[in-house]
Amino acid sequence: MSTEKAGTEKSYDGFDEAERAAMKERAKELKKGAKGKVDPEVDLLEKIAEMSDEDRVIAERIHALISAEVPELAPRTWYGQPAYAKDGKVLCFFQAAAKFGTEYATFGFNEAPLLDNGTMWPTSFGIRELTAADEKLLVSLVKKAAALD
Repeated sequence: MSTEKAGTEKSYDGFDEAERAAMKERAKELKKGAKGKVDPEVDLLEKIAEMSDEDRVIAERIHALISAEVPELAPRTWYGQPAYAKDGKVLCFFQAAAKFGTEYATFGFNEAPLLDNGTMWPTSFGIRELTAADEKLLVSLVKKAAALD
């Protein structure tokens, strides 16, 4: 799609390659799930294993923390990335830095319930590494989100 205005040409080529790949991953997830041919946690672990070393270390640690501390959340993939759902709805997710060529990985909340009081609250966090304090905060936010959802 292309538009021209006052002698300047602007073009929009749609989604970039990484975005198209993520959408294809999501379509595969939906097809696999509909056919009941995949164990969601096995799929999640396979996606983690495919990550770069830096992303994989963080994703493995987050998976271990959520599995141990918030076991009521179901592990699965979402757009080809690790995610955790409650009652079939993705509540939180990890996005590898390499997925979209960003400087850091992110951990986010999908349509997060109010995690803090007030008019503004966090919906995602950039992660370069996880410290003990970071792990404690992450677990507390995931527990709170799971309880509020």
